[in-house]
Amino acid sequence: MWILYQLALSATLLLGAPWWLLRRRPSRRLIAQRFGSYPEVPDGHDLWIHAVSVGEVAVASDLVRALPRSISLVVTTVTPTGQERATATMGDRATVVYFPLDLSPSIRSFLERLRPRALVLVESELWPLLLETTRRRDIPTALVNARISDRSFRRLQRFRRPAKALLLGKIDAIGAQSSQDLARLEALGVETDVMTLTGNLKYDAEEPPRLPALESAVRTLADGRTIFVAGSTMPGEEQHILDALRSLPSGSALLVLAPRHPERCDAVVRQIEQLSIPLLRRSTLDLKATDEGTSPQEIPNGIDVLVLDTLGELASIYRLADASFIGGTLVDTGGHNPLEAARFAKPVFVGPSMHNFKEMADHFDESNAWIRVESSQDLATSWQRIVEDHQAFSDTARRARELVDSHRGALDRTLVMLERMGALPER
Repeated sequence: MWILYQLALSATLLLGAPWWLLRRRPSRRLIAQRFGSYPEVPDGHDLWIHAVSVGEVAVASDLVRALPRSISLVVTTVTPTGQERATATMGDRATVVYFPLDLSPSIRSFLERLRPRALVLVESELWPLLLETTRRRDIPTALVNARISDRSFRRLQRFRRPAKALLLGKIDAIGAQSSQDLARLEALGVETDVMTLTGNLKYDAEEPPRLPALESAVRTLADGRTIFVAGSTMPGEEQHILDALRSLPSGSALLVLAPRHPERCDAVVRQIEQLSIPLLRRSTLDLKATDEGTSPQEIPNGIDVLVLDTLGELASIYRLADASFIGGTLVDTGGHNPLEAARFAKPVFVGPSMHNFKEMADHFDESNAWIRVESSQDLATSWQRIVEDHQAFSDTARRARELVDSHRGALDRTLVMLERMGALPER
């Protein structure tokens, strides 16, 4: 069975390789490490944490900050953006490399080189051969901040028995984000003594560090205007946001626009240029990383859109917003994490598509802690209210911050779970 699985995966890789190589242009390091080559990586680690991309890396970095410094760590990601963020946030604390392909030579090479004592998977990425290998080698494996989306649940239900036998049944401890995730895991056959309702680790995220130079530049660009931040936007969504901006009185607002995937920034910039909206790319700002910030003479005038085409700055920029919009919600992609914006007690706007964060969205809806919009016109109408009165929706913004604070505690519960399964020494 494992031979057939690896042959099928290898065939898929071969068929997709031309597109991947030409479109993604992966680095030699990425290719080598995914195939299990780690010649310059130090060997021997207490704990292996796997986080697929940027969102999971943020969760992993909060977990890492809570671990004793005596624990040696290796962190893996799949995407280059995830690798970049993991290096920036955890590079001083952990060995950061790419995740090996789910092929026997790659996994064996990784495990024999880095020799992790335990494995922690973040949220949802499960690979059958990896889990089979860690089980055979008696490496305790945990899934933290686990969530089962509607789509994943439907797919796993159709293959309930193999899903349990090859994936979920090979995990020693699972910390679920919500009661719904817990119920879905139980419906898929996971034993109750394996599962713990830990809550969502994203509520426990630390406030991002301040970026004095960039904050000064954004305020200078705004020049007293209202600041709107649209974060993690998806294809087809930028047009709605730009339409809302153009509906506002001329010169009344600065929009900070952060596409979810940096490789889309060139296309987004061209879209803005076609609308003749004055724009600036964040990457063109030469900012000094000092507390003095940036002098106004270095910042151009008359800019209406700042495209945030750099990584790791959006969470901090939310604190400057008079209001924020959460991307992936006016197009049917399931939404993104609203907590980074909500923590600053500023109005948060979302569209109808939030099925990837269903329980979180339910909490925000029930608490009236954000503003739902259905179209660019809805967004423009609400933004106009804020332009006229920055205290508009202040009660809603306050409830958002209170909601974030009331759901903390998942980090401590996750650490206790990891201690009980033997992945961490008891405190």
